[in-house]
Amino acid sequence: MPGVIPTTLWLSTRTSRFPKAPVLSFSLYLSTREQGGMKTAWALDPLTHDWDILKISWLTVGISSASQWTPNGLLYTLVSLYQASSPEEEKHLTVLVHLADSDLLWLKETIAQISRLFSPQILAGQLLLIHAPSDVYPSVNGTQNEASREELYSKQNVDHAFLMSFATNLSTYFLLIEDNVFCSPNFVTQIHSQVATMKSSPWVILEFSDIGFLGKLFHSKDLPLLAHFLLLFHQEKPLDKLLLHFRTLMVQEKSIICRPFLFYYRMSHPTFDDNQKATLDRETDPFGPDNPPAAVFTDMTVSNVHFPWEAYTLDESYFWTHNVNVGDHLTVILNHPLNLRKVQVMTGSIMEGKYALKKGQVELGYDPEGMPQYCASFFVLGHLVEGQLSQEIVPKSMGHQVNCVRLVAKAKQDGGLMIRHIYLWEEKAKKEKLIRDGRAREEDYL
Repeated sequence: MPGVIPTTLWLSTRTSRFPKAPVLSFSLYLSTREQGGMKTAWALDPLTHDWDILKISWLTVGISSASQWTPNGLLYTLVSLYQASSPEEEKHLTVLVHLADSDLLWLKETIAQISRLFSPQILAGQLLLIHAPSDVYPSVNGTQNEASREELYSKQNVDHAFLMSFATNLSTYFLLIEDNVFCSPNFVTQIHSQVATMKSSPWVILEFSDIGFLGKLFHSKDLPLLAHFLLLFHQEKPLDKLLLHFRTLMVQEKSIICRPFLFYYRMSHPTFDDNQKATLDRETDPFGPDNPPAAVFTDMTVSNVHFPWEAYTLDESYFWTHNVNVGDHLTVILNHPLNLRKVQVMTGSIMEGKYALKKGQVELGYDPEGMPQYCASFFVLGHLVEGQLSQEIVPKSMGHQVNCVRLVAKAKQDGGLMIRHIYLWEEKAKKEKLIRDGRAREEDYL
């Protein structure tokens, strides 16, 4: 083959390890090219695949996962992804997972877990796994101090170059997400609607999240070029920064942000620029919220996408509404009265703070009555500042025997409103954790 130096490498990726799964055997061609006697770049070329086994879908969701990331994050993401998709949507969806780790034990366990949980999707050819052996990754140049950072950049970029090159012929569009995220209900339909509205406007990347490279949508026809681009600059910058450069080179100057956002991390997700930064919750309270069993009610507008109860979950789902009026509320009614020590309410997007409640307050409710129950009396705990409140309950007696926690709008607000979460901390839960950790004694609470 002209232009290919002798150090040719082959990347074989298989899903044939799955019990009773159709045998899918694919190869990607990986090489360095030589021009004028000099190696110029890594190149990744898809070979001819046996596509007869697979049907071309409308959307491929691509995920790269490794053992050093959040434990079970990949499984949580796949569960969320399929729960968020209707049977009709699944017909137009392919999920491609790159198991980007050389730990054979992790690979074996992960494949077994996915095979057990998602065998229908695997047998239907709707869920594909690929793996790239460690010896096909390029070496990283640089000083000793630079090596660690550049190795991270390189690994991330090459992982996703393999993922994208493999996905080229699977579907019309390609959606990039990560391995520890929450997917909003019917995200496939929402993306389809957004793409339809952009039919007359050229685009390279549509963004359905405002965090890193999460929720980025591409034309599959652009993936070979993007894979080459990532391999060319694999150790220069992290993936999200390279995607910005790629978008500009493809003559899309500005980001196209699509709201409401459809994907959120389940927990704090470190970045290369701030890998050691702890989340605000961990800094201010290492124990985390409890969110005891409760029902959630609202008189705000409810769509069929983001529901009121999603503001009370412990993941990064959220409630989306719009055109709020004075007095509109979102109320958490606890199954049993509890002693609370802290309440946190967050509204607005994580990065930009858009769609926050501009004027609102949080109230604690008591004296439940009626059927269904509601609280007969409320007292103001505090007012939102820039759409947020994180407050210990003082005096402590105010937190005793609480039945309701209510977020109330104090001014009319047009446009969208995102209520990210309502977190509750129990006084009893803190006591138990302190005693368990040896930081307090039982008699201290008697």
